[in-house]
Amino acid sequence: MSTDHLSTTLAALADPTRRAILARLALGESSVSELAEPFQMSQPAVSKHLKVLERAGLISRGRQAQWRPCRLEAGPLREVDDWLDHYRQFWSHSLDRLEAYLDGLNTPPAKPRRRRSAKPKT
Repeated sequence: MSTDHLSTTLAALADPTRRAILARLALGESSVSELAEPFQMSQPAVSKHLKVLERAGLISRGRQAQWRPCRLEAGPLREVDDWLDHYRQFWSHSLDRLEAYLDGLNTPPAKPRRRRSAKPKT
């Protein structure tokens, strides 16, 4: 069964460890051992997370002599942002309507105007 790219990206982002790895990579390239430091898990466990991120296109791995840096590839995040924009607009409009409703509750009703009686013409 083929999974669409957005679903793959969202599945990769579902794990807090992977989100933390992406946040770290947003600061610059890092090796697997550097990425593993803040977590209480083995390097192979971190490598499994990196494979998920790599399959989703969220990171790429390079090779510079003995160092194999990982770097953030933010392109797939644009697709997530575009998808979320529809819902961002929905909530913005909903909150605007709520604000208008609440403003209406806080505004005292207007007093009816008294009509002046017409004076008879003489």
